[in-house]
Amino acid sequence: MKALQYVEVGAPPQVRDVPKPEPAPGEVLIKVTAAGACHSDSFVMGLTEEQFAQFGYPLPMTLGHEGVGVVDTLGDGVTSVSVGDAVAVYGPQGCGRCYQCAQGKENYCPRAAELGITPPGLGSDGSMAEYMIVRDARHLVPLGDLDPVANVALTDAGLTPYHAIKMSLPKLVPGSTAVVIGAGGLGHVAIQILRAITPATVIALDVSEDKLALATDVGAHHAFLSDSGAPGKIGEALGRPTVTAVFDFVGIQPTMDLTASLLGTESDQVVVGVGAGTANIGMLARPYDSAIRGPYWGSRAELMEVLELARAGLVTVETESFSLDDAPTAYHRLHEGTLRGRAVVVP
Repeated sequence: MKALQYVEVGAPPQVRDVPKPEPAPGEVLIKVTAAGACHSDSFVMGLTEEQFAQFGYPLPMTLGHEGVGVVDTLGDGVTSVSVGDAVAVYGPQGCGRCYQCAQGKENYCPRAAELGITPPGLGSDGSMAEYMIVRDARHLVPLGDLDPVANVALTDAGLTPYHAIKMSLPKLVPGSTAVVIGAGGLGHVAIQILRAITPATVIALDVSEDKLALATDVGAHHAFLSDSGAPGKIGEALGRPTVTAVFDFVGIQPTMDLTASLLGTESDQVVVGVGAGTANIGMLARPYDSAIRGPYWGSRAELMEVLELARAGLVTVETESFSLDDAPTAYHRLHEGTLRGRAVVVP
C-alpha cells in the first residue's frame, strides 16, 4: 500500500510503498477514507536532528494524526466495532487504566510517555496511508453519515479548540468577549464553536487579510489585523480595553505580548499554538485573578460532542483536498501558509 512517511530529519516527506499491516489481537485495521495535515506535523518536521532525537520518534514514520475510515479487519477479541463501520480515530491515546483515561481524558494520561504510547503520526504510524492500525477499539468514535473528507479535521482542529473553549465556558457569559488569534486551520473552527456554544462577542486577529475574510465568513463579529494597532481597534469596537478570554492559536512572542495587553481582571489567556513565546506570571505581573492555560487536544467524550456540532450544521471545516500522491504538496502549502483552512489527503 502507499503511505506518506517522514524518512529523514529535515527532508520533505515521501510517498512510499509499504506492506499492508495486519491487526494483532485487540487491534483494528481501518481503510482510511480521509487524513488531515496539521501544523503539529510541520512542527515535528521542522525540528533539528538534536531536537527530533528528544522526541524519540522512529523513522520512517507514517504521518497523520487526524484520521477517519471504515473498519476493514478485526484483530482477535475485538467485538465493540464491526467491519464496515464508519469511524473517526481518537488521537491522544493513553494507558486506558488511570484516573484520567477512565474519564476519557487520554490526552492527559500520566503514563503514556512511560509506557511508550504515542499518537498515530506522532510517534507511531498514522493515517496518511491506505490503511492504518488502531491499537484499541476504544479509540474509534462513530462517524455515522458525516462526510469523511469534510469532517476528518475535527479530530484535532475541532477537538483541540473545543476543549480549550469548554474550560473557559463559566466566564463566557452574555456580555463577554472572546478573541481568537490565528484564524487559520484551528482558529476558524474555534470561531464557529464560540458562536455555537457561547453568547460571547467574537473577535478574530490574524496577519493575513484572507484569513480575516475567512473569520468573518464563519461568524466572527469583528476581524482585525494582528499588529500593534489591534488593541486600539478592539477597545474602540467594545468600548473598553480588555476582553474576557484570548485563545492564541499561534503562541509566538508577538501574540503572547498582544494577549497581555488585552487581559483584565479574571481574564483567561489560553495558549494553544506551539510557538515558543513566554509570558510573565505573578501577582504584580498580571491583572488580578487572570489565568493562563496550555491545553492539549481533548477527551473522547469531547470528540463525540464536536461531531454532534458538525451533524447539527453548527461547525464546518474549510478544506482543500489532495491525493495521497500529492500529499507532500499539502505539507508544503501548509508550511508556506497558503492554505485557507485545512488540507485533507484522500487515499
